This record gives sequence, structure tokens and C-alpha cells, in this order.
Amino acid sequence: MTDEKMLDLILRKARSHGDFSERPVPEDALRAAHELMKWGPTSANSQPMRILYLRSKESREKLRPALSATNLDKTMKAPLVALIAHDLRFWENLPRMFHNPQAITWFKDKGAHTEVTAFRNGTLQAGYYLLALRAAGLDCGAMSGFDNAKADAVFFPDGRCKSNFLVNIGYGTGQGLAPRNPRLTFEETCRFV
Repeated sequence: MTDEKMLDLILRKARSHGDFSERPVPEDALRAAHELMKWGPTSANSQPMRILYLRSKESREKLRPALSATNLDKTMKAPLVALIAHDLRFWENLPRMFHNPQAITWFKDKGAHTEVTAFRNGTLQAGYYLLALRAAGLDCGAMSGFDNAKADAVFFPDGRCKSNFLVNIGYGTGQGLAPRNPRLTFEETCRFV
């Protein structure tokens, strides 16, 4: 595959899917996506993103009360749902993940600073993850239309992790895709000072 084809695959021609074939998502593809995603940079190599894969019907039923009406059917039908979260105790791994073992002191018992760092860097990793899923040959549809507090009460009751957003994963059918929406230009989003 040429670089141009890969850029089309992960960004230029990629779409957010809401309808998927019934084909199961192989674990090997998820592992391949992880192997790509894990190399994306985070501050102090913190890597706070956590993924909880909801594969079983039972796990999906536990999510049902947290879903918005708009996202309910497509999430319940998707072959796989990833609940993207961030670990508020990511700093426990820093002594083995970062070249400065004292980095743990930058985040341990630092309250809001630690929460913001976990959320920001977990979201950054999640962006890498979406691109990696596409590069691994999967389609995805990310969404935030759910009640985070309800999902956290069910899936992260100890409070260590906090949900961020959901990703429906599988092999998109292409059905129901709206026309491609425009994007803002460089001039509209960037400036020099």
C-alpha cells in the first residue's frame, strides 16, 4: 500500500460508521491496532487510556441504560463496542515507563492536575487508537452520546477509571452514511502570532 492509500484509509476517505456487518471482530486486529496506537506520544509517557471491550450481549445490556436514544440501536447491533476510559492512577506505571522515575511525584496525590492529565492524554491516545483501528482494517464509529456516570457506576465502580467515549467497531456496511461534511480550512483554524 502506498503512503497515499494509507492516508486515504485512515483519514481522507475514512468515515464514521453506524452500521456494521455481522462479521465478528478478530482479537488479532485489535492487538494490531494496539501495537500501532501504543507508540503515540503522551506527556511523561503516561499512557492513561484504558479500553474495556464489550463483546457479550450481557455486557452490552449493562450499557443499555446509559445510551442515548440516538446511539442505542447502532451500539446494541455493533459487533464490538469499546468503552474508552482513562486511569486516574496512571502514575503508578511511571517508574517503569518514563526515564525519570521521580515523575510519579508529579501526579501522585495531585488531584485535579492528575485528572486533567489523565483525561487529556487518554483522549490523545484515543485519537491514535481510532487511526490505528482503521489502519488495522477495521471501521469504527466514535460517540459521546451516553451517560458517563451511569456507565462508570456499572463498569468502573471503584472510581479508578473514568469513561470518556464509546467506539463501535467492526466492518462497516456503508449503509446510512450521510454525505461527507466539509472541513474548516487552514485559514479558518490557524493563525500565526
